[in-house]
Amino acid sequence: MLLTLPAFPCKSPDPAKVAGHLPDLGELLSLRFLDDLCAAIDAVYPPGARLLICSDGHVFGDLIRVPDAHIDAYGKALRDMIDANGLRHIDTFGLDQVYDGHTYDEKRVLLEKDYAQSVEELRAEVRAGGPALSHYRGTIRFLVEDTAEWTGSKAQLQRECRGRAYGLLRRIRAWGELMAHPYRQTVRLSTHPQACGSAKFGIALLEAADNWLTPWHAVVVRTGTDRFRLMKRREAERVGIPAGPSWRPSHYIASELLGAAG
Repeated sequence: MLLTLPAFPCKSPDPAKVAGHLPDLGELLSLRFLDDLCAAIDAVYPPGARLLICSDGHVFGDLIRVPDAHIDAYGKALRDMIDANGLRHIDTFGLDQVYDGHTYDEKRVLLEKDYAQSVEELRAEVRAGGPALSHYRGTIRFLVEDTAEWTGSKAQLQRECRGRAYGLLRRIRAWGELMAHPYRQTVRLSTHPQACGSAKFGIALLEAADNWLTPWHAVVVRTGTDRFRLMKRREAERVGIPAGPSWRPSHYIASELLGAAG
């Protein structure tokens, strides 16, 4: 059984959410959870299970204002993390593995040409309401939050992000269509909530107050023995202190745990 998960694109460009552009404890805990999930399937399904992470960072990196070099570094560190921790059920796939001989900008153009729906079709779907409208609004919210150093008004930012949201949704769907060709017979997962009857199964990687929050949009706070919770960095700094190297903390520890230890 092959499970496919479009995820682990890159860290958010918003320093109020994350501690840097490389994977940290949030990614490691999530990868371990996914590997354990496949192992649990192995125990009851003799053919076993593997998970293919379809990393989509290069698909929309230009739209979320993350440099391709940062996405490359994130992807390499993620693969190193998988290898170093013996997560044998997990493989990765990305835009760097298709459209050989082209730059990332050229690959994004080819992806849209070959697989994207028209802007008009997507606009009509969003206007009709339902899951498409909800996803569109959630995408705008993320883009607004992740846009750093904006000098215009809030209204201008909203308008600018609405345009980028359509581009982002078109690319995400195009990436899904591309993946559907070589990996047609798969169980499709998503890190976002899914409606009943959807083609994908929604899966939460870590505990969080917001079902849309992911390790690449947040940091991990250790709240107890083997208890971890995703929070935006600005929230984590109010309830805990950073742990790990001073130049790149891997997570935060809740202040109440430090008090109990003392």
